[in-house]
Amino acid sequence: MNALAALVRKDIVLYFGNRRALLVTLAAPILIAAFFGAVLGGAPRKPTRIPVAVVDLDGSTVSKSIVAAMKSDTAFELREMAEPEAVKLVREGQVRAAAVIPAGFGRAAPRALFGAAKPEIVIHYDPSQSTALPLVSGLLAQHVMTGVGRAVFTAQAGLPSFAELKREVEASPRLDDARKHDLVTIFDSVERLQARGGLRTGDDATGEAPGFALPFKTRTAEVAGRVDRRYNAYAHSFAGMGVQFVLFMGIEMGVGLLLMRRMDLWKRLRAAPVSRALLLGSRIASGTLIAVALVAAIYAAAILFFGVRIDGSVVGFAAVAIAFALLTSTFGLLIAALGRTPEATRGLAILATLLLVMLGGAWVPTFVFPDWLQSVTVWVPTRWAIDGLEAMTWRGQGLEAAWMPVAAMLAVSAVFAAIAVKRFAWEE
Repeated sequence: MNALAALVRKDIVLYFGNRRALLVTLAAPILIAAFFGAVLGGAPRKPTRIPVAVVDLDGSTVSKSIVAAMKSDTAFELREMAEPEAVKLVREGQVRAAAVIPAGFGRAAPRALFGAAKPEIVIHYDPSQSTALPLVSGLLAQHVMTGVGRAVFTAQAGLPSFAELKREVEASPRLDDARKHDLVTIFDSVERLQARGGLRTGDDATGEAPGFALPFKTRTAEVAGRVDRRYNAYAHSFAGMGVQFVLFMGIEMGVGLLLMRRMDLWKRLRAAPVSRALLLGSRIASGTLIAVALVAAIYAAAILFFGVRIDGSVVGFAAVAIAFALLTSTFGLLIAALGRTPEATRGLAILATLLLVMLGGAWVPTFVFPDWLQSVTVWVPTRWAIDGLEAMTWRGQGLEAAWMPVAAMLAVSAVFAAIAVKRFAWEE
């Protein structure tokens, strides 16, 4: 134990003695995590409005009411313009999408409610921002349905009359007599409703014109660790960048071991009464302690300057951090054992680390991955580390949520350590 403690103390003193390298090691994950956190949403704030263009080729009362509704929608930053200009802005990335309301829409859309041909609204969208397309399509459908329904029940000028619609139904060869009778009955009822001033809803008090309205309202509520706290994107970015740069520290520990093997110090250590397992075990222990200190420093900056909070179990957070630190240390030893030389080890380590952090969701959350890739990443240890850190911070989960990530990382660490001790070459 005295020999182990001496070896561990030597590694820690050497690592923290290089203050410039330590500063870079801490500054890099903090700065990059701050950048990613700001890009992904940063601290809680008002939702960003989506820049959208609309082209009204119809100019009818119906289309104008749709455009007015879109302008008042807080989800849109709307620009009304000509079609060539709108498509140009989409191509340049200045707007996410451009909706083109065709000529004749105001007359065709009310007919489509009763089985006639449907008019087509074209949505030009930026393929690099395709995630915004479902939102734009859904909100556009809401405003179109409201505008068309209001037009049907208010007999606005320029719309087809129900007398005209009845003549078309009665002359249609595709409908049997029973269906013709039912549709004519509907048209008669709507005409009588129009004569009485249209359909009145509970929104009359707001001054809205009569017409269709959605039969429900929605209220959004974020589900974070605590009901009084909103999601903070910095919690994810610091988990991801912390994992990435602490893994880089593990690489440096492994490369440092290989460099030591080229020096006389290695010969003196081998001549001492120290076994291979003890010597490599001391590197694992010192690497684990250094990694824990780095994780603590990175999260201290996140808590002090970026509003990250440990809303879950503090004990669980510590357990996840320690398990990840052990994973980092054994990972560095493993790549040193497989790489055999410092030059080969660096190339192998950079490739392996980048793959681990990408698949673990360090750069972007794993929910944006394809389904098959999300299933594969369950076997990647860095995903357990990131999920565990997030569970203990913004998700606010209890100690029970830490056991699986900790167990998974400890199991992988044991495999890494066993392979490294067996494969590590003593001679240069």
